[in-house]
Amino acid sequence: MTTPSTATAAVAPGIAEADQPPAPVSFSEAFRFWLKLGFISFGGPAGQIAIMHTELVERRRWLSEKRFLHALNYCMLLPGPEAQQLATYIGWLMHRTSGGIVAGALFVLPSLFILIALSWIYLRFGDVPVVAGIFYGIKPAVTAIVLHAAYRIGSRALKNRWMWGIAVAAFVAIFAFDTPFPAIVLAAGLIGYFGARRWPDVFSLAGGHGSAQQGYGRALLDDDTPTPAHARFSRRHLAKVLVIGLGLWLLAMVVLVATQGWQGTLTQMGWFFTKAALLTLGGAYAVLPYVYQGAVEQYQWLSGAQMIDGLALGETTPGPLIMVVAFVGFVGGWVKQVFGPEALFLGGAVAATVVTFFTFLPSFLFILAGGPAIEATHGQLGFTAPLSAITAAVVGVILNLALFFAYHVLWPSGFGGHFDVVSALIAAVAVVALFRFKVGVLQLLGACAAAGLAVTLLRPLLS
Repeated sequence: MTTPSTATAAVAPGIAEADQPPAPVSFSEAFRFWLKLGFISFGGPAGQIAIMHTELVERRRWLSEKRFLHALNYCMLLPGPEAQQLATYIGWLMHRTSGGIVAGALFVLPSLFILIALSWIYLRFGDVPVVAGIFYGIKPAVTAIVLHAAYRIGSRALKNRWMWGIAVAAFVAIFAFDTPFPAIVLAAGLIGYFGARRWPDVFSLAGGHGSAQQGYGRALLDDDTPTPAHARFSRRHLAKVLVIGLGLWLLAMVVLVATQGWQGTLTQMGWFFTKAALLTLGGAYAVLPYVYQGAVEQYQWLSGAQMIDGLALGETTPGPLIMVVAFVGFVGGWVKQVFGPEALFLGGAVAATVVTFFTFLPSFLFILAGGPAIEATHGQLGFTAPLSAITAAVVGVILNLALFFAYHVLWPSGFGGHFDVVSALIAAVAVVALFRFKVGVLQLLGACAAAGLAVTLLRPLLS
């Protein structure tokens, strides 16, 4: 990628290194980072976005905070996993279409392979104490990670009392009134759009980020870096992406219908999860009731208890939480014996892959087709103001998610049941480690998993 001319100018002696942008990033270097991210992207969307901000904005300075937030705000408006879409967007912005495909695919593939392996263990060996112990320790850690991510994002997005008010209102709406997330997004966007007409400074993305950006230094893709040529809007490019994307979907469906028939399990999975992918506005939890209704009640690919176990697997593996659909696919392919009773693993693995393909294909289309139009809106308050308000609202929604996790971790049987003191202790230590000592996500999860495993294995000996 070509470094902007303003960044390649000679640097006068005595200027701090942070005043210079980093060296151009090669495709292979970016590939290695996206591969690493695919294995460490724990903590749900909030934790994954926080990891990307730390690595790409603060540490590596591949892009500025304003450009990061601009891309993030767009991804939050879309159906599908916003963290995976954000990785796709940044990869595309830096290294064209191939960069976006690599970034988005590597965000998902490690999770797919891990979930296929864990799903096989789950179905083949049943309840494994070692796995249960690891889950027991990771769940409190995930709660702390989401809480910390809400703080990190809120500290950047809530730059005045109006933004704080939007965040609080969003939290109350979803926590107390169970307001659908799309309604919260719509309300926040309208507040930003009309509010910016009267109070433009309140909703400006520029306000409140200057000090942070000065602390990080010049970025490779900085606020004033011209939009790369490949990221400029073109009707021809838009048509090409849509034709290829829809063609891939149609080709996959034709192959499934030809080999399985329309009523075949894999075909029905492809069609069902295409619809599910377009309903995931608001994250995985917004679409899980729809997936439960279809996969458990309508198609009977798995039981309700298995669905809950799959959600636990999805929460404690890297990648987007919506990857729980890979577990649904694997169990469904196994139970329905799509390739016969002698090839249960193959049937499950292929079903998990089919489900993942149809779930994530729309996300790539949204980014590769819509990215150029979004890049053309930098600095346009009419577009950025609604997104600023939506970002503030999302902070309140993330805080609600943290409380949701805390409730199920600390009171596993509900408020009428026992309070899990050990989980509370693990969560408290994780919070201190994140807020006070800035411990990395991977190290934290490893330590908490070890603690949970130790408690689970020792508990029978002490009782």
